[in-house]
Amino acid sequence: MKSAPRAQDVADLAQVSQSAVSRTFTPGASVSEEMRSKVLAAAQRLGYRPNALARSLITRQSRIVALVMSYLENQFYPLVIEKLSQKLQKEGYHVLMFIADIDEGADGVLADILQYQVDGIVLASTMLSPTLAKSCSDLGVPVVQFNRISDLAGLTRYATSSVTSDNAVGGRLAAELFVARGYERIAFLAGLEDSSTSLERERGFTEALADLGSDLAYRDTGHYSFQCAQDAVRRLFDRADRPDALFVANDHMAIAAMDVLRLELGLQVPDEVGIIGFDDVPQAAWGAYQLTTVSQRVQPMVDATVALLLEQMCGEVHAREIVVPCTLIERKTVRAAT
Repeated sequence: MKSAPRAQDVADLAQVSQSAVSRTFTPGASVSEEMRSKVLAAAQRLGYRPNALARSLITRQSRIVALVMSYLENQFYPLVIEKLSQKLQKEGYHVLMFIADIDEGADGVLADILQYQVDGIVLASTMLSPTLAKSCSDLGVPVVQFNRISDLAGLTRYATSSVTSDNAVGGRLAAELFVARGYERIAFLAGLEDSSTSLERERGFTEALADLGSDLAYRDTGHYSFQCAQDAVRRLFDRADRPDALFVANDHMAIAAMDVLRLELGLQVPDEVGIIGFDDVPQAAWGAYQLTTVSQRVQPMVDATVALLLEQMCGEVHAREIVVPCTLIERKTVRAAT
């Protein structure tokens, strides 16, 4: 078999040093445009491809970031994967994705993650445990939580950071709109009972209702599942004094709720019941739904996450919590202003 061309072969053909070849294929390394052109032309002529695994043994950096999620049912997270992967690739890193069991969280895939010698970890739609935080801290692997925060005992000693939307403000915006449009029997459909995002959205929502002289009439939990959300909506509306407004912890469940309310129960949205979601996924703007929702700004959240990772992978390990503002997008599921 013909042996693969080596970096030295490229250097000889381009009449440069082997270190110049190495710098040309190292993201972020300093090399002149003239040098880069000569090396790339020689590499193309020889059919040379750099060996990322071999380079990682030398540099002790894999240039891999682990992304851990518990589920992809929520349409918000495919957007996150796309934007996060693109941003990291521009910085010379690649994403290795792991799906964790929703009950075990990232701990269930910890051994698999660490055997790849990843340079950093992003946790999205899954929780950070003290066990995982300690293991990563001991190994010097930075962890950034995306759209989650942890307040578990023992985590404060580890330099774990987080990036979230201002979920409490988002909940407040939803409450203010419902009250302003004359809704009175207002309900909340939570995600998971231990999810920081759902808890913060509910807190902002109920506090704003109280400030406005209203109360939360009913609540249920949809477990961030389409089917569970539909079941919860059936329970919430199986009463004579059913809600006339429903704030839902994410758009995925809000779409499930709309299907039940309109197609099963025959209720008119928004006249008989108003609905507000959270995330502003692309499906929320579809003509069949036109969902009023609180918009999470995915790109600024991704930018902040990557910036934190890069800081910590360079040794600047300080726990930081970044909160990105959110906005309310009004469409057709809340009564128009009069």
